[in-house]
Amino acid sequence: MRLHGTDLAIIAVYLVLMVLIGVVLKKRAARNLDSYFLGGKSLPFYMLGLSNASGMFDITGTMLMVYWAFAYGLKSLWIPWLWPVFNQIFLMVYLSVWLRRSNVLTGAEWITTRFGKGKGASLSHTIVVVFAILSVLGFLSYGFIGIGKFMEIFIPWDYVSQFVPFDVPAAYVPHVYGIFFTAIATFYVMLGGMLSIVWTDVVQFAIMTVAGIIVLIIGMDMVAPEMIRSFVPEGWESPFFGWTLDIDWSGKMNQLTERMANEPYGLMGIFVMMALLKGVFMSMAGPAPNYDMQKILSCKSPKEAAMMSGSVSAVLLIPRYLMIMGFALLAIYFFKEDGGLAQMNAAGSDFETILPYLITKYVPTGLAGLLLAGLLAAFMSTFASTVNSAPAYIVNDIYLKYINPKASVRTQIRSSYVVSVAVVVVSTIIGLFLKDINEIFQWIVGALWGGYIAANVLKWHWWRFNGEGYFWGMTSGVLAAVIMKFIVPDAWVLYSFPVLLSISLLGCIIGTYSAPPADENVLIDFYVKVRPWGWWKPIEEKAVRLYPYIRRNKNFKRDMFNVTIGIIWQSCLTVIPMFLVTRNYMGLGISFGLLVLTSVILYFCWYRPLCEEEEAYKAELERVEKERTV
Repeated sequence: MRLHGTDLAIIAVYLVLMVLIGVVLKKRAARNLDSYFLGGKSLPFYMLGLSNASGMFDITGTMLMVYWAFAYGLKSLWIPWLWPVFNQIFLMVYLSVWLRRSNVLTGAEWITTRFGKGKGASLSHTIVVVFAILSVLGFLSYGFIGIGKFMEIFIPWDYVSQFVPFDVPAAYVPHVYGIFFTAIATFYVMLGGMLSIVWTDVVQFAIMTVAGIIVLIIGMDMVAPEMIRSFVPEGWESPFFGWTLDIDWSGKMNQLTERMANEPYGLMGIFVMMALLKGVFMSMAGPAPNYDMQKILSCKSPKEAAMMSGSVSAVLLIPRYLMIMGFALLAIYFFKEDGGLAQMNAAGSDFETILPYLITKYVPTGLAGLLLAGLLAAFMSTFASTVNSAPAYIVNDIYLKYINPKASVRTQIRSSYVVSVAVVVVSTIIGLFLKDINEIFQWIVGALWGGYIAANVLKWHWWRFNGEGYFWGMTSGVLAAVIMKFIVPDAWVLYSFPVLLSISLLGCIIGTYSAPPADENVLIDFYVKVRPWGWWKPIEEKAVRLYPYIRRNKNFKRDMFNVTIGIIWQSCLTVIPMFLVTRNYMGLGISFGLLVLTSVILYFCWYRPLCEEEEAYKAELERVEKERTV
């Protein structure tokens, strides 16, 4: 497709605006590392929430979710539990508060507040940095593949090649597009750091929301409910399921049937139970050392950190699913009325590329440019946030800790520039060797994060857990995940989770009892600062003897109740746009009523106690600091 001049102008204006924001904010970001990586902890929670939502509204994930929505219908609601999407609820209810109370710059720096100093803490610090870098490289490679596939279809190479002074083999055309757009994202995040990311994300989220509404209107105008029901298999319009998926495309789309047979969703009941089991443990581990953690640490206070995490679901899900389901309607029209399967076969493309095909065929001039700018924004916001998290670890936790502790602020910021470019280059090279989006997605969410869980659940909830336990738990889990990449088929990585968890848990326990507990003063200080619940009784009693006025955390039951209500609330936010787009008004009404009910419950059981406890915690901590000063 050759874009109209209007479309190209919209895209060009968007790209220039993103770069200008980075240039304008460069001076403020360069004051110190706190300003560069955390925005000086001065940004309001709603802007950080918008930014976080924008970072999660990525183009690669959207391409996958459009395919899932078309293939699995409303049952695609459950597939993102793989990530898991409901980790934002655990963060909202209590974990963001705990993390922000630590008052650190990165997840690796947090290790010192939990394990103190010494061999165990040093080992733990090292493995967190290694995991963070692996995670960042995996996600950057994932995004790189997505943007390349998208642009290859949307802007054919035979048009672009007229302006390129060298030949590019067809197999590497997506990588050329990927390099171009990753270079722009890298440039503005290098200059402006977290401030640049947040401000560009706010602009980008506005563009994506408008684009989503446009797609919704076009899809609902072209596809009537009768067309949906005449084409999709039985069960497509229901979010409910039994032990098996029971969505059969055979006879209508045999290629889609073959594709779905190689995916892990056929045994839907077992898949959802496994995703829930893994998701609960993964959520209790807290955020992985990526952009989500950096946004929490950027908040002004623990209360705002919780509100930021809660706002992500409220802001993200309805606009995103309006777009996704709008595209699912267009996909129905494409395959039913417009010979879509024959066109994709002729182009040698796969179902992950449905999204750009639909844009080229059904979105009019001008709106196509806006939509493309929105989808580029989705890619660039995720990519930029991920890029920003890498130098936070490498510069703060390696360069300043081991190489040049006395580096000036100017040297620190310049080092961050170098690291940003380096991780993008390495992730691009990795991306050249990956077959498709799903390959790296399954490994990141199924294996790599599976190896992360045990050690990071125990670090919050068990006082005896020490640095050695953390190191050996993380190391065994990450090594098992890397080995699994080469021996377990991608579709079955999720079902290997119990094995990964067991290996990592065994490493945690052996490592913990191979060394004494962390220093008692460090543990008491951690408890007083963070105030976690769990197996903390010996430390809790000593902390209360020292500071009789501090409140013990007895909120486990309340927090678990709020998590349960929060997951229902979040699921309503997801299914409401699904019912709206398919025009199932009974389902829409029930879901909306449930959303209102759960919102009221969360207000009384989560928000009001959050505000009360924030004030009490501040007063207690101020009193502790005064006593220590005296």
